[in-house]
Amino acid sequence: MKKIIQQMGGGWIFFITIVVMYGIVGFWDVVLLMKTLVVFWGLFQKVFPILIMVLFLMFLFNLVFDPRKIVKYLGKSSGSRGWILAIGAGIIAMGSIFIWYPLLADLKSRGMANSLIAAFLYNQAIKIQLLPFLIHYFGWSFTIVTTLYMIIFSVLNGWLIEKIVPSENIQ
Repeated sequence: MKKIIQQMGGGWIFFITIVVMYGIVGFWDVVLLMKTLVVFWGLFQKVFPILIMVLFLMFLFNLVFDPRKIVKYLGKSSGSRGWILAIGAGIIAMGSIFIWYPLLADLKSRGMANSLIAAFLYNQAIKIQLLPFLIHYFGWSFTIVTTLYMIIFSVLNGWLIEKIVPSENIQ
């Protein structure tokens, strides 16, 4: 049984758990189950176009980028160029953070370092399009210091992730 669970992976176990929970809810309260399914369907309709876009981006990445280039620019030995690329990409990346997870997972399978993934995710908090509002409400000093702290701590966070969670242990 343990081997079957390991072969299935966490995603399938999560999915089966959710389906079972929906079944239990439906057994006790069909109306609540129907309301939940309506909310789920609405959320699915909002997320589905984003998932299609991410799959398309992954397809483009597979066509354009050779895994050796990804390792060169985003691997463990990429050096400061990798950090600058991860930080810059995190800052300019638009949209909700969850839409980037599949693409980052694909890049990780091709050799992207955990430290750079962490830096990318950390820098998603810096939104270029919202900086004017931050400056307006909090001033230049606060904006500059906060942004620099986020960038600095993204490097620290990435370094810690690399030390705590070795690359081969994340799936």
